[in-house]
Amino acid sequence: MEEPQMLNDLKAQLNGLLRYIHRVREEIAAMSNPADEELHFDSMGDQLDAIVKATEKATNTIMAAMERNDELIGQLRGKLTDKAAEKLLDKITDNGNEVFEACSFQDITGQRVNKVIKSITFVEERVNALVEVWGKEELDKIEVQALEKTDDEKLLEGPQLEGKGLSQDEIDALFD
Repeated sequence: MEEPQMLNDLKAQLNGLLRYIHRVREEIAAMSNPADEELHFDSMGDQLDAIVKATEKATNTIMAAMERNDELIGQLRGKLTDKAAEKLLDKITDNGNEVFEACSFQDITGQRVNKVIKSITFVEERVNALVEVWGKEELDKIEVQALEKTDDEKLLEGPQLEGKGLSQDEIDALFD
C-alpha cells in the first residue's frame, strides 16, 4: 500500500474514532445530567423505593383489615346456631385466607425491586466513573436534548414522592 493511501486511511480511522468518542461523551453527559429530571438515576431509585414502601403499606392495611374481619367472624360465630350461616362464615374465612396468601406478593415484589435498584446503582456508579474521567465541567458544557413528551405526559406530574408535589389539602383547596 502506498504511503499517501495509508495516511488517508489512518486519517479516516482517526476521524471516525473522534466522532465515536464525541458521541460517547454526549451520551455520558445525557445520563449524568438529563434534561428531564425524571430520568435521573437518583430519581429512579427513589421512585422504586417509593413503590416498595407503598406496596408494603397497602399490604399491611389489607392484612390488618382482614385480621379485624377474622375477629368479627369469631364473635359472630359464637352467636349463631344456624348451620348454613356457619358454613357461610367458613367460606368467608377461606376467602380471607386467600387474601392473606395473595398479600405475600409484597415481599417478593420488594425483593425484585431491590434487585433492580442494585442494578441501577451499579450503572450509576459506572456512569459516575465515566463522568470523572471526562470531567464534570466539560460534560456540563454539552447541551442535552430533552425527550419529546406526549400531550398527556406534559400534563401529568405524579405520582409524587413523599414531601414533593402538592399535598392532599392543597388539591382539595382547588375544588373549594
